Amino acid sequence: MRLEGLERIPSGCAICGIFSRSGKKFDGSGIVKSIAVMHDRSNGLGGGFAGYGIYPEYKDYYALHLFFDDTQAKKNCEDFLGRHFDIAHYSEIPTKRTPGVDKAPLIWRYFAAPHTTKLSASQLDEKEYVVKQVFYINTEIKGCHVVSSGKNMGVFKGVGYPEDIAKFYMLEDYRGYCFTAHGRYPTNTPGWWGGAHPFGLLDYSVVHNGEISSYDANRRSIEMYGYNCALKTDTEVITYIIDYLHRRKGLTLEEISWVVAAPFWQTIEDMPEEDRKIREYLRNAFSDQLITGPFSIIVGFEGGMMALNDRLKLRSMVVGEKGDMVYISSEEAAIRLIEPDLDCIWSPKGGEAVIVTLDNELEGGGN
Repeated sequence: MRLEGLERIPSGCAICGIFSRSGKKFDGSGIVKSIAVMHDRSNGLGGGFAGYGIYPEYKDYYALHLFFDDTQAKKNCEDFLGRHFDIAHYSEIPTKRTPGVDKAPLIWRYFAAPHTTKLSASQLDEKEYVVKQVFYINTEIKGCHVVSSGKNMGVFKGVGYPEDIAKFYMLEDYRGYCFTAHGRYPTNTPGWWGGAHPFGLLDYSVVHNGEISSYDANRRSIEMYGYNCALKTDTEVITYIIDYLHRRKGLTLEEISWVVAAPFWQTIEDMPEEDRKIREYLRNAFSDQLITGPFSIIVGFEGGMMALNDRLKLRSMVVGEKGDMVYISSEEAAIRLIEPDLDCIWSPKGGEAVIVTLDNELEGGGN
């Protein structure tokens, strides 16, 4: 017999983010406290964090975080990296033995710049060159997976509750101007180290709560443009859609929100003429990048952070501000725990992007 009020069915997964608009550095302890209070939203099959501004001494190099199944995979990958990049520094990522976190792969980082001769011969721009090498490693070198590949940022993730993953990576030792976090409750995909969030490509990282019913259509579309969906998860596809629309097609982040969480056609028809024309164009030009199903996401990128709900707001998300600090979370309690005296707090509307960047006012603000 189940007693009313004693059964808790969480909405699956927890996400949160902390950002300093002034670029002030802070350590990872706050984001850990924030995600830990939402413990019941995950089930121990995945947790992770992304930090920005954490590698100032190598800020001009791509910080490649990699998982290796074994030493042979590591050797094969290092041979490939040596042929395609100039490596300024490499090391094992510091970790410590933590209860609840086991079966970890070999975890290393490489601060790399594209090999000038190889880059010139490829006739690609620098970022596209890096993306090509990342996809090659993930699909062609057995036992290797690139976790993150941006400059002055890194992704730290694994199988376990997020607070345990934070202890494993000693996240409190890192300082940055932005941190995002995820506690996973997988539904359609297995819990494994590479499948934990955040998902990263270049400086983009995505944490996601929800389920993308349009996954297969989105995957088929994005693979037409050279993206390899090796991990078979909806969050991976969201990351590639963000990269495609922002870096390759040059859309603004607000325009991207109008694509992936596009209003219904009836809503667009009722808009003022100028707005209607823009929305109609984006829906027609990028129809395959429309994401359907319940979701809330936080996107980290160099110098900024964006939060977005699906157009019907089927997943919770709240935003709080205190001075130059911006807090985003699945639950208000996760914000109040680390900043009880907020200047304001609100819940964004469905499809309304909340965008914050360094030294700029927050867009999509509340009241």
